[in-house]
Amino acid sequence: MSVEHRVVTEDEADLRIDRWFRRHYPNLTQGALQKLCRTGQVRVDGGRVQTNDRLIPGQSIRVPPLPDQSRPAPPPPPDPLMVKKIQSMILYQDEDLIVLNKPSGLATQGGPGITEHVDMMLEGLRPPGGDKPRLVHRIDRDTSGLLLVARTPGVAAKLAAGFRGRDIGKTYWAVVVGRPQPAEGIIDQPLAKVGAGGASMMVAAQRNDEDAVSAKSSYETVDSAARKFSWLSLSPLTGRTHQLRVHCESLGTPILGDPRYGGKAAHPDGFTDRLHLHARELDLPHPSGGRLKVTAPLPAHMQETFRQLGFVPGPTPEPVRTP
Repeated sequence: MSVEHRVVTEDEADLRIDRWFRRHYPNLTQGALQKLCRTGQVRVDGGRVQTNDRLIPGQSIRVPPLPDQSRPAPPPPPDPLMVKKIQSMILYQDEDLIVLNKPSGLATQGGPGITEHVDMMLEGLRPPGGDKPRLVHRIDRDTSGLLLVARTPGVAAKLAAGFRGRDIGKTYWAVVVGRPQPAEGIIDQPLAKVGAGGASMMVAAQRNDEDAVSAKSSYETVDSAARKFSWLSLSPLTGRTHQLRVHCESLGTPILGDPRYGGKAAHPDGFTDRLHLHARELDLPHPSGGRLKVTAPLPAHMQETFRQLGFVPGPTPEPVRTP
């Protein structure tokens, strides 16, 4: 093996040297890297460096010959059917990010008993010689709708910061059983986790409960059908697991078809027995400037329920990026 010289990209600005190596050579140990830096075998723009030095785009990193095990094995070629399936979910894409419309029933990430999930399928969107796109957030397996994916680690970090800082607007549509009173407002209901593993659930909790975490959601009743069913627009103001599902249940209006929350009330006769919760819209600051708004069309089972109840969703807007 010979010496390599690699140029720091814009996406790697301000990255520590040890984290740069962890990204590109994940099997190289910290101790081995420290020795390479200490002996001058790793250099930046010809100068000696320490592992905690930070990088600037355009700098040249001297990478000495490394043991084969320090380099990640190339991923196997993706299944063409998997590639076709993940490509069919793309609503918007550019050089920084991808927005997917995930179908209900497909898990976002792996777990016990899960053989297919979005994170695995993203290998099919890896550019030649580039990074595998990265999930920025998650939605429940039974929830349909928008998933934000970053093309590079640096973009992923920016978008994740946007979620933490509440700079990203998220709107969900749901069909619930009953009509909430009042028709709109803020649900400020702490949650707590009970159980473990796949059997765990989130439940409404008292504020002074030891395991309680703050959870807030806003909601608005868009339409209702004889007070028996309602179409809600929901926005999570915090990011707790199953937050919207538990909050709707706490209003006395469980989400139609919810397999985990709401009990029998969530499963009236005459309707498709699938969760009627859809991640409808994302409004976010674009990593390269401006804002991006993407809207996902309703899944087939919710379209049918809207038709049954006389709800009219209107056309789905095209993605819009503004300066």
